[in-house]
Parts: sequence; C-alpha cells; structure tokens
Amino acid sequence: MATTGLPQTSADLPRVTESLTMISPRWSVWVLMTLSAQPLRYTQIKTKLPWLADGQLHPRLRKLTDAGLVERTQYASRHVTYGLTERGADLMPVLTVIAAWGNTHLDKDIVLNQATGEHAPEHIAPAQNIEDTLALLTPRHATAILWTLQARGATSAKSLAAVALPDYGLSAIYPPLRQLTDDGLVESTGAEATFQLSAHGLALAPLYRSMSAWAAGRPLADADHHPVWGQDPAPSRTEPGTWITNQSRLSAAPASTPAAPVLPAQPPVAKWKAGDLFSHRIPARTVAPAGGHGR
Repeated sequence: MATTGLPQTSADLPRVTESLTMISPRWSVWVLMTLSAQPLRYTQIKTKLPWLADGQLHPRLRKLTDAGLVERTQYASRHVTYGLTERGADLMPVLTVIAAWGNTHLDKDIVLNQATGEHAPEHIAPAQNIEDTLALLTPRHATAILWTLQARGATSAKSLAAVALPDYGLSAIYPPLRQLTDDGLVESTGAEATFQLSAHGLALAPLYRSMSAWAAGRPLADADHHPVWGQDPAPSRTEPGTWITNQSRLSAAPASTPAAPVLPAQPPVAKWKAGDLFSHRIPARTVAPAGGHGR
C-alpha cells in the first residue's frame, strides 16, 4: 500500500483504508447486518437475502470469514451456522455511524407520506446508506486525499499530491480529486486553485474516528479523540434537505414492508431489525462509467 506524508497517522490511515475496502464489496454489509442478531444457517440467510444467488452469497460468506468478521461453525455434516465473530460484532456500532452519515448527506427522493399527507424524504435502509457511503470513500486514493485535506486544510493539487500520493506523479492526483469534487466531498477555493473539504467532507469526522478506533482494535469510546479528525463534529454548512451524489437513490418501499425508523447516530446496542434492513425494494444498479461515480 502506498505511503503518505502524514507521519502522525502513518499506520492509522492504511488500517482505515484497508478496513473500508474489506467491507465495501457489494452485499457484504447486508450479510453482516443479517447476522448481527444471531448465528444463522445458510438456508436462513438465503431466506433473508432472497435476491442473492448461491454464486453471490457463498463468496461473500467466504470472504467475510477469511477477514475474521464471520465465523463458520459446523455441528454436524449437514448442520452449519454462520455468525459474527467478536471482531464482527464490534463493527456494528461503526456501521451505525456510517449509516447515519449516508442518511444525512446522500440524496434521497421526496415522497408523499400517506399518513400525514406531507412530502418528506423517503426512508433508505441503513445497509443501503452504508453501501452508498462506502462507494464514495473506497475508490483508490479517495480516503488518503480526504485525510490529507482534513489535516492540512486548503491545499494546492501539487502539495496534495506530494503528501497524499508521494509514490506517484502529480498527474495521479487529478482523477480522484476530480471525482471527490463531483461527489461533493471536496470543493475548490477559487482563484488560487486550492482544494478543501466541503461541509459533507467535514461531516465525515465521526465516521473516520469510529473506523480508526475499530481498525486499531481499540474501544469505540476512544473514537472521541483523533489526531486528524478531532473530537467534535465540524459544524455543517449544508442547508437542510440538501444531499449529495450524482444519481437519485430512488427506492420505492413495497406496500407489505413497514417503513423503518430513522437509525440514531450511535445507539447503545447496534442491532438491526428486519424492518431496518429490508425497508425498500433493492434498486437496480448501473455500471459506473470509466472515471465516474455510478450511484
């Protein structure tokens, strides 16, 4: 993994980047959240994730097991269960923080509340919020650039490349920087051609603090303090009702599925109910064009 010019976080940043990449493959978060309450047999998981074929579910379980987040327990030749390891269970409150950021900052459709007759943002399932958030943070060099901008403030592309991507040439900084700007996490400061975190980018502080603590194996309470991402969330300059991302996350909830409550930022116990996980029809995903964000 490439190094950065941030000595105070020389180990922290690669750990966080690797951890985000570990849980970002499609459907991984859905599997982890499905197992958050109790161990399940394969057929039970299939029932809860009916849209996943064996060719999709088996690899996810295998990868999550190899990563140490899921454990496979065999009681008999035809009796096998999958459940979260202690490491996987410790990740659940972190996923809650990621879901809260996505719920606040990612775009959503305005729908009519049938009960009140008022228009309000539709509910997006926490797992979908997490997946969509990870899609912004896990492209190559994205987290390193965000991390550097948080540490240094407004920075020119040349200086940013020297710190965030010291093993690459200057030209390597422009594609990920352009994408982060298009995604609304970074903004240009104008005439001096410098870049800084946007309000949405500054609001990533609780997410990165929590992931940093988990990646280092520290208690989540340690996430209140971080040498780069600080102690308290930065005040948001985002107007209420304003979200980011380039494509609408329209997802109509089936009539038979009750709407799930809004997930609090850090609940005492990070357990999800079926209504939280499956609160909407799974939207069709498009293939991202080269160099572009497809969600």
